[in-house]
Amino acid sequence: MGYVNQTNKAKQPSLSQLRAFAAVAEHLHFRDAAASIGMSQPALSGAVSALEVALGVQLIERTTRKVLLSPAGERLAVRTDAVLEAVGELMEEAEAVRAPFTGVLRLGVIPTVAPYLLPTVLRLVHERYPELDLQVHEEQTSSLLEGLAAGRLDLLLLAVPLGVPGVTELPLFDEDFVLVMERGHELGGRKDIPRETLRDLPLLLLDEGHCLRDQALDICREAGRTQGAPVTTTAAGLSTLVQLVAGGLGVTLLPRTAVTVETARNESLVTGYFSDPAPSRRVALAVRAGTARHAEFEEFAAALREAMEALPVRTPCEAREAPEGGTPKK
Repeated sequence: MGYVNQTNKAKQPSLSQLRAFAAVAEHLHFRDAAASIGMSQPALSGAVSALEVALGVQLIERTTRKVLLSPAGERLAVRTDAVLEAVGELMEEAEAVRAPFTGVLRLGVIPTVAPYLLPTVLRLVHERYPELDLQVHEEQTSSLLEGLAAGRLDLLLLAVPLGVPGVTELPLFDEDFVLVMERGHELGGRKDIPRETLRDLPLLLLDEGHCLRDQALDICREAGRTQGAPVTTTAAGLSTLVQLVAGGLGVTLLPRTAVTVETARNESLVTGYFSDPAPSRRVALAVRAGTARHAEFEEFAAALREAMEALPVRTPCEAREAPEGGTPKK
């Protein structure tokens, strides 16, 4: 097949052709590419060929064994992805303007938030936004941020600050950390535990990758805990963590919203509260900066703050009025 050096200006690439080429560039296999976009293999091959004619360059090197991108194909694949992403944003903006709180909302949530806040989120969506198709994805922070940047997710519910360029945080509330220990522990039931107590306690933490682990370690460092103090990491989730505490292996820190769920099932556990200013974390929604749905997400954040007033947390306004990390509403 021959190709001319000058683009055929009489024809413009279609979105169907661009999607076909993007699929082939991703999979490097015509059958898999066709299946990924719901197109027959002959139609996909024809669309890619038509795109090559329209652009005047060869994009694909076809062999009997495999499919390769030509040098031009490698360059234009990146631009094709950008064009399709821009078209997606255009459609998203049109949908948001036409009818906010309708269609799909892909919400990412971290594991140390999901079990304790999702009932409130789901109830709010059911009662106030019945036309919204909420899809929930529970992942760790790094995976959620990758999904947000790639457009796989629309909105994140997680602990902040993130300090990530291109991401806007919409604060929801602050909540204190609570010390959880085995019944009979000398600190059980206390309301005035000094932070410095964390320096020497046998602390159990979540595995690497959980932001709650990093927050707990930061709190311990602020309390003067040295690198040599024992920290045992053995749990992938908070439910396992508190069972290890109940078994006498150590103590742990739980966010206030998790305490009732995680301790009510085991009478061997007791809690203790820190004196002011108690260590705390902030939970927020995170969105792509400049998203077409920003106004919609702002309204959603305001509705969530209102819905979460019954939880043992402080809204951002209350947090500013009280000392940092002060006692939350009971």
